[in-house]
Amino acid sequence: MAPIELFRHQDHACLMYTDLVEEDGQAVQSNQFLIVDHGQGAILDPGGNLAYNQLFLSLSRFFPPQGLSYVLASHADPDIIASLDRWMTSTQAKLVISRIWERFAPHFTKVGKTDGRVIGVPDAGGRLPLGRGELWLLPAHFLHAEGNFQFWDPVSRILFTGDLGVSMVSGAQARTPVTDLAPHLPRMEGFHRRYMVSNKILRLWVRMARQLPVAMLVPQHGAPIEGRAAIAAFYDWLESLQVGVDLFDDRAYQLPTGTIDTATHQVRPPLRAVAG
Repeated sequence: MAPIELFRHQDHACLMYTDLVEEDGQAVQSNQFLIVDHGQGAILDPGGNLAYNQLFLSLSRFFPPQGLSYVLASHADPDIIASLDRWMTSTQAKLVISRIWERFAPHFTKVGKTDGRVIGVPDAGGRLPLGRGELWLLPAHFLHAEGNFQFWDPVSRILFTGDLGVSMVSGAQARTPVTDLAPHLPRMEGFHRRYMVSNKILRLWVRMARQLPVAMLVPQHGAPIEGRAAIAAFYDWLESLQVGVDLFDDRAYQLPTGTIDTATHQVRPPLRAVAG
């Protein structure tokens, strides 16, 4: 499938690849991204092995993978970088990832593949040179990973938000930017309530994000959010959203009593004693 041009102007481009993995109930839809500035390229959250072949071939039609300078990983989930070994083999790119995950990433590769090729990002983030410009690595810790970064492209004014802003859509819906947030919220709410850690973290993130002139928010799953009104509505929604630990109480931590049926994958309630 051809990539979606999120932005292109002169020597700068941002492309989105989506639905490279067939949704058969075994894997989730995900987006992968390529940013190129003056001939230097970075791939963002390249995905797992299920996406690698199609992504590599599709990307090759636009930019030589051997010319990639970076593989940027927002965090270390399998759907983010399970294909890392193959990218370390087929390119000379360096992995850019939180220092928290720096020593975990080699578990995705053969021994020695990441030696001297990992740039560990401190919690405060930083600005990464790319071509004649730079990408900003923004702290987004606990949204949802302990060490988590988002990527801000000042040229396109796109904020690549990883798992924040995710929606449960695929196909044409994932390729069509959302400009009216309200009808889209039901596709987002369940995921955010489960995967984001707390409202406090959301509010801290919103305070930071409002300082940027964002033209588009692009998550790792689902549809981009585009336009001032939709982005402002997203910020407002997050500020009041109760998620994660906000929703837990002592009922969430009880010793299990049911048995998992390995045939149906359902939990069977415990057998009751029969009165004699």
